[in-house]
Amino acid sequence: MDPVNPQKARTGLNRLWHATGYSLQGLQAGWGEPAFRQEAKVALLAIPLSFWLGRSWVETALLAGSMLLVMIVELLNTGLEAAIDRIGPEWHDLSKRAKDMGSAAVLLSLILCAGIWSAALAQRWLA
Repeated sequence: MDPVNPQKARTGLNRLWHATGYSLQGLQAGWGEPAFRQEAKVALLAIPLSFWLGRSWVETALLAGSMLLVMIVELLNTGLEAAIDRIGPEWHDLSKRAKDMGSAAVLLSLILCAGIWSAALAQRWLA
C-alpha cells in the first residue's frame, strides 16, 4: 500500500532535507501574516538585545526564548485558523471556540514575554 504522503516513506538525511524545506515554507507562509511579521521584526531587535540585557546565560535564554515562544505560538495559531477556514467559511460555534483559544494562547505568550522582559529591564535599571 502506497503512503498518501510521500514524506512518510523518506528516511535519514533525505527526510531531514525535505522536512527542512517544509519548515522554511512554513516560515515563508507565516511571513505573509501581519501579526507574525510584527513579532518577527520585534524579535530581530529584541534577541540581540537579550545578549546585552541578560546577566547570565539563563537570563539571556529566557529573554530570547520568550520572543521565540511568541513567534512559535503565533505560527501554531495561524495554522489552526487555516485548518478551520479550510473546513468552511460559515460560522460555527466550535470553529469560533478553537480560533478564540488559539488567540488566547498568543495573548498568554505575549504576557509571559512582556513579564520576563519587564523583570529583566527592572533588574537592570532599578537595582
